[in-house]
Amino acid sequence: MPNPSLSAARRNKKDEFYTQLSDIENELRHYHDHFEGKVIYCNCDDPQVSNFFYYFASNFKLLKLKKLITTCYKNQQDIFSTEDSEEAVFLEYDGKNATWTRDHLKGVVKPLEGNGDFRSTECIKLLEQADIVITNPPFSLFREYLSQLIEYGKKFLVIGPRNAIIYKEIFPEIKNDKIWLGLGFVAGNAYFEAKHPENFKSGVYNQETGLVKFRNVVWYTNLSHEKRNEELYLWKNYSPDKYPHYDNYDAIEVDRVVNIPCDWDGAMGVPITFLDHYNPDQFEIIGRMNSNAVTDLQLGIPYVNGVAKYARIIIRRR
Repeated sequence: MPNPSLSAARRNKKDEFYTQLSDIENELRHYHDHFEGKVIYCNCDDPQVSNFFYYFASNFKLLKLKKLITTCYKNQQDIFSTEDSEEAVFLEYDGKNATWTRDHLKGVVKPLEGNGDFRSTECIKLLEQADIVITNPPFSLFREYLSQLIEYGKKFLVIGPRNAIIYKEIFPEIKNDKIWLGLGFVAGNAYFEAKHPENFKSGVYNQETGLVKFRNVVWYTNLSHEKRNEELYLWKNYSPDKYPHYDNYDAIEVDRVVNIPCDWDGAMGVPITFLDHYNPDQFEIIGRMNSNAVTDLQLGIPYVNGVAKYARIIIRRR
């Protein structure tokens, strides 16, 4: 069986991916200052199984939250049954009870009227109450999911595919410093529990841990964090033989972020992994090169001596 991408796998209703508590803790510890007095909404999370719910419920008083809301789509697995749950459920928690056993959850998890889709009317009403949305949404709907958060003006911290950086709906927000990347997964590796690991080859699925590993996912956010203001140290010197110009755009090709020259003031094409290090005080984003289209932000495919390169972000030092 071919090894599907995480995006393709999430289109299969039988494939469910649960974020590890350690990954949630490693990222969210950098945002504690944002949470005091806020309503947190996890709108792709069954409280019966979600580590996002567990993290916020367990740390409710420490983070000084106002309320925690979770909702899930009806095809989430019910841990009280061997069958798929027939109901979409939600939970609203105000911090008055910190005991989260299975028996307790049976009493406080409530059914939704609809299927729990984040686009449904009742889920949008809950979204309107929220200050910050934090979750791991379905990657196959990521464009629409993030567009909804932008439309409703919400603060957020969500997991998504790295390639979404260059989506036409998302890249302008990144260029205009309205969305940026979070701190990221340890060593770039994200681990998820998969309900159907037979869909994955060895090397992606680890039989000993029961986890699947992906390197193509990142955290997207509009919450400030300390890494965003770190200056990228530059030490390479420009030379024409090491930094050729593109055939079709006035910029030089930089094949790795570490090779960004310290003495070049013009435009440069860099890999999309540059955004892991992007400091808006140090660099300006000009556009992207990843398709034949040519617009204000889409600048064509990056060619060097007739050879097409991978997708590039065009930047300039400030």
